[in-house]
Amino acid sequence: MTLLEVRDLAVEFNTPDGIVKAVKGVDFSVDSGQVLGLVGESGSGKSVTSLAVMGLHRGAKVTGSVKFEGTELIGADPEAVRKLRGRRMAMIFQDALTSLHPYFTIGDQISEAHREHFGSSKKVSWARAVEVLGDVGIPEPARRAGEYPHQFSGGMRQRAMIALALACEPDLIIADEPTTALDVTVQAQVLDLLVKLKDERGLGVIMITHDLGVIARVADQVLVMYGGSAIEQADADTMFALPRHPYTRGLLDSLPRLDSDGEELRAIPGSPPSLLNPPAGCAFHPRCAVYAASPHDGCTAARPPLLEVVQGHRSACSHPEVTE
Repeated sequence: MTLLEVRDLAVEFNTPDGIVKAVKGVDFSVDSGQVLGLVGESGSGKSVTSLAVMGLHRGAKVTGSVKFEGTELIGADPEAVRKLRGRRMAMIFQDALTSLHPYFTIGDQISEAHREHFGSSKKVSWARAVEVLGDVGIPEPARRAGEYPHQFSGGMRQRAMIALALACEPDLIIADEPTTALDVTVQAQVLDLLVKLKDERGLGVIMITHDLGVIARVADQVLVMYGGSAIEQADADTMFALPRHPYTRGLLDSLPRLDSDGEELRAIPGSPPSLLNPPAGCAFHPRCAVYAASPHDGCTAARPPLLEVVQGHRSACSHPEVTE
């Protein structure tokens, strides 16, 4: 079942320097029991997209369509969206220490969210907080629910954030860089926990990251973003085996490999584009090795649309065959 359907999503910010077009014409959907990976460099529009889905932008111009189980959220009554947020759609933020309130215990914060959406008594909501803390693998949840965020380790705080997201039994979870600043072992534990919960509860998950290793571990579908636009989409196995956009190929080539025989990593030259003054045509063309080797007007005349190259695989490149 399709939980979330996003079509032609655009987000603009009016700044003293001009209009920042942070997201331009993004399309994707998420089904129950599916993990969609949003990947790209910092500034590519991943987090802005997720906040637009959750209705958390203030002062931004958001256009297009965001439908949750068929209900349009763009332009909807803010109170109706607020009731969905946390109850049916939840978000795990990047930095748990700054996302959790330092003056309230973990249990208070989880039980308050549950009480807000269900109107339960304090006793019932506290019991729910203890239950979800146990579900995410926090030992002695009844005791630890009475502790403050600073008393938790980084990995335990991230688990507490997941518990907070799960407290109201949502259907969709957006995880924004949930393993940032965690060591490799704890990263693996957190990712395994999310996949386990997704499988057990049939959750739809949007995993936002710049780490392709995370995507390879958990994602079913992958959407690659660059300069505020979606530039490639495919299932994870296909994306890693045969990328159809030079940017995706560049990301993959920059990863360390066990079979590299000591070869140096190949970085993508240059920097991400300015969203105030983006380059003409394909935003990636100034950094593109394919364009540098064989320049042509198709890369600079207009922004290439995201089109199906083969069944189930879309690319926004004037010549997607170059990575075969």
